[in-house]
Amino acid sequence: MNIRSIGFNSVYDSSYSVRREPENGVYMLILTNSPAQFIIDGISVKTASGTLVLFDDSCVQEYSADGGAFICSWICFDEENDKEFVNSLEIMMNRPIRFSDTEFIGILIRNIASEYYSLNSRRSKMLDTLMRTLLLKVSETGERRDNAQQTVEPHYSALIDLRAKIYRNPQLKWNVDTMAADVNMSRSYFQHIYREVFGVSCIADVISGKIEKAKEILSETSCTVSQVAVMCGYDNEEHFMRQFKKIVGVTPSKYRKKA
Repeated sequence: MNIRSIGFNSVYDSSYSVRREPENGVYMLILTNSPAQFIIDGISVKTASGTLVLFDDSCVQEYSADGGAFICSWICFDEENDKEFVNSLEIMMNRPIRFSDTEFIGILIRNIASEYYSLNSRRSKMLDTLMRTLLLKVSETGERRDNAQQTVEPHYSALIDLRAKIYRNPQLKWNVDTMAADVNMSRSYFQHIYREVFGVSCIADVISGKIEKAKEILSETSCTVSQVAVMCGYDNEEHFMRQFKKIVGVTPSKYRKKA
């Protein structure tokens, strides 16, 4: 495997955003150390710190900070005749993989970065060995492609449709029971699979949908804050204002002035 570029614990500001077109035979591995937002197949997925994504050469690489500094380690590499090895690992590509303990993977990336910038005479051999070790560790620790697809794929389209409904209709009284019923799942299984697909709880996503709609109305209309609250499904204006400020960082009125 040939490493093209690498970064360890790189820190970017809250406006950081990347969009790269896929390139034949080129992979991008990203391990986040902060909340982030990925857009995969047109779907926005918010992720927590400790999330890894391995992009292959079929997917646009699109990700950004999520409300604060963006911290990540990353490796851009090409397969260099090792495609069979990479495929044999059955790593979930183009999808967030969450780890309870990223310390060992972080150490591997740090060691790869150190070797990459060294003048070691056996640098190429060492890098190849370390990269294979890293990918093996990701395969061992994360979800395997076959298991994850069996769990998610039967429900993927239904969940995408449901999420679209949630964001289109923030005024509705969405709760776990109504959302689970919409996709014909039990309450507990629905909550698990929703987070599995989108990297965020269903209730947190409902709130995000309400706030995104509120921002749109505040920017494009002269509706009062009270009217915006009702249009976004809030019975209590004060609750709306508190939740808006907590998520956006400013009050609805101040947001409108800045928009």
